Amino acid sequence: MYLPANDVRKATKGAGLDIDVVCLDLEDAVAANKKEEARTTAVKLLGELDFGRSETAVRINPLMTDLAQADLDALFAKGTTLPGTIVVPKVESREQMMWLFDIVDEYMEERDDFGTINMLGQIESAKGLMNIRDVVEADINLATESMSVRLDGLIFGSDDFAANIGATRTSSATELLYARQSIVVHAKAYGLQAIDIVNINFKDTAALEKECEEGRIMGYTGKQIIHPNQIETVQTAFSPSPERIKYALELEKAFLAHQEAGMGAFTFNDQMIDMPTMLACQSTLHTARIVGLLPPSKAQEQA
Repeated sequence: MYLPANDVRKATKGAGLDIDVVCLDLEDAVAANKKEEARTTAVKLLGELDFGRSETAVRINPLMTDLAQADLDALFAKGTTLPGTIVVPKVESREQMMWLFDIVDEYMEERDDFGTINMLGQIESAKGLMNIRDVVEADINLATESMSVRLDGLIFGSDDFAANIGATRTSSATELLYARQSIVVHAKAYGLQAIDIVNINFKDTAALEKECEEGRIMGYTGKQIIHPNQIETVQTAFSPSPERIKYALELEKAFLAHQEAGMGAFTFNDQMIDMPTMLACQSTLHTARIVGLLPPSKAQEQA
């Protein structure tokens, strides 16, 4: 959930909402003449607020600009507590990622901090969409030289993207279909999270439910939100239902039994089950364990 970094009241409320990621926004949610105030406030909030289980993120201004440099200087040189994630808007090129990695690496070495800063790259333009592969592969190459920074996911910035290509945003979102599917495919090809479009009509729950279901079916990991009213709808949509979990557990048990018996494909609930079906089942169970609907697996406990 995005919150203006200079709004202490909203940030304090956001810290207690039990959401996956609280993102203090230094970019679109902050007026040009409030940028410095937002940086100072974000640093203060990161050091003072208890965000509970929520991961903290900060969205900086576009890369390779004076604003982005000032954002990073404030977070890394002045902050006592670093965010877990930096949201990177308007990503369009390999050069931008190299610039970012170099700065963060240098700061992490100076601070002698241990751990990794995650990055979520926002694709918000035609150029960004065309260059996703270069951006992601730049991260893979740079990450081999650094343990301080890694790209953890891609976010689709749908409204900026529509404006960039001259499209008209509609409730059906058909004008975004190609880009929406391309981003999730690229993310999953490289083992990244894929975060779906934001719905700015936060009072229209029915439209949000429909959009969430579309995103989940496409393979998106989660969704951006801008208002507390959207939390329950999004969390419900992207968490496996009790029925899906029950089916997956029963299917997993049947699959293991057939494997022990030396059988490959088999029939379950009047369906022919093979490995692709089982992989979908395992994905459901993995998600259920991550969101706390099932106990962690042995592998997750060891990790």
